[in-house]
Amino acid sequence: MLKFVRIVVSGLVFLLGASSQAQTASHGTAPEAVAMVQKVIASIKAAGKEKTYAEINNLQGPFRDRDLYITINDMNGKNLAHGANVKMQGKDLLDLKDADGKLFVRERLELAKTKGKGWQDYKFVNPVSKQIEQKSMYFEKYEDIIINCGIYK
Repeated sequence: MLKFVRIVVSGLVFLLGASSQAQTASHGTAPEAVAMVQKVIASIKAAGKEKTYAEINNLQGPFRDRDLYITINDMNGKNLAHGANVKMQGKDLLDLKDADGKLFVRERLELAKTKGKGWQDYKFVNPVSKQIEQKSMYFEKYEDIIINCGIYK
């Protein structure tokens, strides 16, 4: 009987581990989000803002990976590029609120002005699951723009 219990427990541990790995594989990680922001900065330096923005705005382009995507805002909250939603491209997002009413774009602008880069938490619709989820956004101020890439928790 003890041997049977050990086999069942081992099987459950294996299944839970496999499920956890599958979940992780479908979601971007914090290091991947930071790396994607760095990739955008390198692209801007090499190819210029306009070409990089066009690549970000291509929803199937090089700046999209599972639920990771790039957004870029100017220092007034206007969206300059959005890798998940073409309706957001070119829009003034300064007064955009999350599901709890948090003015997260305003908050991120202030954080970028005072800290230059970092992480910000809020709730947002995951473009893969289509559900409102907790999101952590990595942002980095570069010249006169803020480059963003977030992870869903």
